[in-house]
Amino acid sequence: MKAIRLHEFGSPEVLRYDDVPVPVAAAGEVLIRVHAVGLNPPDFYAREGMPDVPPELKPPMELPLIPGTDVSGVVAAVGTDVDAFAVGDEVFGMLRFPTVMQSGAYAEYVTAPASDLARKPASVDHVQAAALAMSGLTAWQFLIELGHDQPSPFQKAEHRPMPLDSSKTVLVNGAAGGVGHLALQLAKWKGAHVIAVASGSHETFLRNLGADEYIDYTKDRPEDTVRDIDLVLDNVGGPRSRRFLPTLKRGGALYPVYFGEFDEEENAKLGVTVTATQVRASGAQLGELARLLEDGAIRVAIDSTFALEDAPAAHKRAAGGHLRGKIVLTVA
Repeated sequence: MKAIRLHEFGSPEVLRYDDVPVPVAAAGEVLIRVHAVGLNPPDFYAREGMPDVPPELKPPMELPLIPGTDVSGVVAAVGTDVDAFAVGDEVFGMLRFPTVMQSGAYAEYVTAPASDLARKPASVDHVQAAALAMSGLTAWQFLIELGHDQPSPFQKAEHRPMPLDSSKTVLVNGAAGGVGHLALQLAKWKGAHVIAVASGSHETFLRNLGADEYIDYTKDRPEDTVRDIDLVLDNVGGPRSRRFLPTLKRGGALYPVYFGEFDEEENAKLGVTVTATQVRASGAQLGELARLLEDGAIRVAIDSTFALEDAPAAHKRAAGGHLRGKIVLTVA
């Protein structure tokens, strides 16, 4: 089969289009004929060798490796101990993450634990399904239901999603990106009043997804313009995430997707909660998201698509930033 492999770490040019053996499904796994692959930030970090990750947190990655975690395709073979799926079923999922940082999704075939998969609705195409997996699960586990008891590698405090309803105001920073545009829709699905933060070019797009208010960060800083927010989901995160603390009311919460440095004493003084989690594979939660997608309660925006062999160009597009939704690789 054809696959994209890393033989060294570096820029997008290190992604090579290789001939490799078709994998074999082990017990509890299925073999998927891949139709589409969703791109995610961990793919880019892995390609670079995760230079900014502390050694104690860096997962093992042996070269050569086939990157990618998010797929949609058709079951081509079934391993032993699998009753949920049969050959010919259309499925999608985020595979093995974070136990395995990169699961071989950039390929014509990939093996997957059956528990990581959900059935793809017939009304949803493979590109949309592949784009939904990691971003949708991240938004779901931060905002709706964590669904696991695994501790976050970033902090000791357990993440407990705030119950959302019409009494809550949610600010979504980085609202036009993969996680952001889905989180906005999930918050609206729960009835919350949603403030979207992105650059000006995305305003119409995000208002069409349900944003009640819009802040163009190139003109106004949200930390200077809003107050009494119940929940901030910061999809940009990192060291500057604490700038959102003044926007929160007492009892409010800040969820940085990319966790930064916070002072627990400061948080306690302000009466706010700051927690994060690490997204984990869940076929059951993907099934919930698939139903929302099929019913039209949410939709997945596609920034751009590239053929599998054009994965280097797809990574360059991601590096350019200002994405509107997800980048997807299509597999012939």
